[in-house]
Amino acid sequence: MLLAIETSCDETGVALFSEKGNLIKHLLYSQVALHSPFGGIVPEIASRKQLEVLSPLIKKLLEETKISIQEIKGVCVTFGPGLIGSILVGVSLAKALCFALKIPLFAVDHLQAHLFSIFLEREIKFPYIGLLVSGGHTALFLVNSWEDYKLLGHTRDDAAGEAFDKVAKLLNLSYPGGPIISKLAEKGNRNAIAFPRPLLEEDTFDFSFSGLKTAVLNYLKTNPQFKIEDICASFEEAICEVLIEKTLKAGEKLNISKIVVVGGVASNQRLRKSFAEKAQQKGFEVYFPSPEFCTDNAAMVGIVGYYKWKNGLYDTLEKEPYARAIFKKFKF
Repeated sequence: MLLAIETSCDETGVALFSEKGNLIKHLLYSQVALHSPFGGIVPEIASRKQLEVLSPLIKKLLEETKISIQEIKGVCVTFGPGLIGSILVGVSLAKALCFALKIPLFAVDHLQAHLFSIFLEREIKFPYIGLLVSGGHTALFLVNSWEDYKLLGHTRDDAAGEAFDKVAKLLNLSYPGGPIISKLAEKGNRNAIAFPRPLLEEDTFDFSFSGLKTAVLNYLKTNPQFKIEDICASFEEAICEVLIEKTLKAGEKLNISKIVVVGGVASNQRLRKSFAEKAQQKGFEVYFPSPEFCTDNAAMVGIVGYYKWKNGLYDTLEKEPYARAIFKKFKF
């Protein structure tokens, strides 16, 4: 059995995998209600809560699966990027378990875990274009194999999920902003307001969403009698169009027909529907994980950890966690 642990941000996730790579069960403790009054994640609160709940969550997982801790043959854990205080909670416990049980440690990159989360439910042949879109990250990757994935472009400022949260705050909506904006958008006119599509016409695979947030703010100032449903619908449409068009352009330029969309924002129903329609029109195959595997979870950590275990890619207990992602851009 392999135990997987995820504590890169505010969520606390644990999962168990069989030695054949099958997900046995995963559990997630969400802190959304804890951070909602603050309008965003408070790092100190997040790490303190994870310290409180991680051990009991592992105990619950073992009890529900009727698996003893002695049956665990390795521990996979997120080493970064993310909130370093939160990451340290998971890494410290993982290292302690590995030391005590004399079993191997598998350090997993959080972004890599998202990129390969699709393998929890289906096999996909390489290569593919991976769009990672979440509250903390928005980036495009060329994924050639489990160990070979190259950055094509990333956000220069706000991530897409972050833009949803900030616009929700401008509209006095609750945190997290994505779900409530999407719900209101269903009743709005997506063409009511011509919000900008940042960097869409430029020859780059980078993203930028801070200007879109500013455009919403300016609209609110000049249109005090605004209809909130139309703002939400028009804003969501702008975000989706940029994400879709950039990704399809990357596929066309690299002549790659498979696209995988991952991360928390990948659970957005408008994005999933529009992506599927436009991809089909242009001859692309597009894949999304189930919503439960889009947001941060330990199952995606485990699927990468299983690959490392199967290939003998162990890590030492001296390995240090990290807060920031460092990627070299792919050169065309």
